[in-house]
Amino acid sequence: MATIPLLTIDNLHVSVEGKPILQGLTLSVDRGQVHAIMGPNGSGKSTLSYTIMGHPRYQVTQGRILFNGQELVGMTADARARAGVFLAFQYPTAIPGVSVVNFLREALKARFGGDVPVKEFRKLIKEQMVLLGVEESFASRAVNDGFSGGEKKRLEILQMALLKPALAVLDETDSGLDIDALKVVAEGINRLRAPERGMLLITHYQRILNYVQPDVVHVMIGGQVVRSGGKELAHELEAKGYEGFRPVEVTS
Repeated sequence: MATIPLLTIDNLHVSVEGKPILQGLTLSVDRGQVHAIMGPNGSGKSTLSYTIMGHPRYQVTQGRILFNGQELVGMTADARARAGVFLAFQYPTAIPGVSVVNFLREALKARFGGDVPVKEFRKLIKEQMVLLGVEESFASRAVNDGFSGGEKKRLEILQMALLKPALAVLDETDSGLDIDALKVVAEGINRLRAPERGMLLITHYQRILNYVQPDVVHVMIGGQVVRSGGKELAHELEAKGYEGFRPVEVTS
């Protein structure tokens, strides 16, 4: 019997404030796979990530999003998160007055439906912070308040490590990172690859794919996937640019 893909997106059309953005996007992600989605500004990459997560501003007008065979369209964002869908934001929001440690503990409680004993939680968070190269003082700081770009992205990966999602959508996680921060974040992503987990890695550039090797690369233009292939497709894209992948318009 055929295995159901972890994520199936079928003929997805999405509008924002009445403006069509995604226009018939189709792809599927199996467990254990990392799929890279590459495309120019305005191609709909972030729209895809917010739609998967259930942002109410993004209206699905046609098509399906299946997660473990279950329809996500119509589910609230928090219900999707509890089910195991995770989104790492391109621009994480600062939450002054809320410490990282309290934020993470509440997130764990919401995700798994119960409180984690203090001793177990402290051990867990300390282990993950060491692996990500984060200082202990990080935990007592307010969430993303005064954080550097690299610190914000490390916190996103730390959340992912603790919440153990089945599907992780990483929206331009490499945005604004210097080479050292990029390597740390990429190492965190690689460490969290697992047979039961699928990842969508959304990026403009090929550089993060030097450190995180994708199983499949999709080129997205005009709200559609125009081409899919292996990791070599990212190198071809780097050489040709996006213009070489744009569909040819037929004129009468």
